[in-house]
Amino acid sequence: MANVWNVPNTLSAARIVMAVLCFAGLELGFVWAALALYVVATATDWLDGYWARKYGQVTQLGRILDPFADKLLVCGAFVYLAAAPGLGVAPWMAVVVLSRELLVTALRSFVEGSGGDFSAKWVGKWKMALQCAAIIIGLILMALPTPPVEWLRMAFLASLWGAVAITLYSGVVYVQAVVAFARGGGR
Repeated sequence: MANVWNVPNTLSAARIVMAVLCFAGLELGFVWAALALYVVATATDWLDGYWARKYGQVTQLGRILDPFADKLLVCGAFVYLAAAPGLGVAPWMAVVVLSRELLVTALRSFVEGSGGDFSAKWVGKWKMALQCAAIIIGLILMALPTPPVEWLRMAFLASLWGAVAITLYSGVVYVQAVVAFARGGGR
């Protein structure tokens, strides 16, 4: 049996702790510290996946911890962005992100419980990248003491709307994949 506390799983667990600390920082008004934690946590998402594949350290625990850490980081950050005055993140946008993440978790459980593989698709990776970009720019806007330069605000709005759109699209892609899986008798 592989060591479950290998490097990728340790990074995923650390990402969960960093997410909690990030949100505590936001709650206490330490936005720059929260942003730094968020950036480091996001980097560990890429690193743990790379390490797990390169060194053959993919584990069942990692298949649970990694997406949970991702969902905690993204969903929690969207809740904070939606609560921030003047950013332009409507509550329904956070609901879309939360709903998609919960749906994909349920679909993953169904497919993997039926013996199938529910690895991340490229659209899911792009979704995560665009969501993280929107979150990072949003946190920068929250941290700035004065009204931001217009290009930064426009970059935020573009990444935000792009993130919401690809979040919806990726949800459809995953639903279609599960429907095909179910129609194929779970193969």
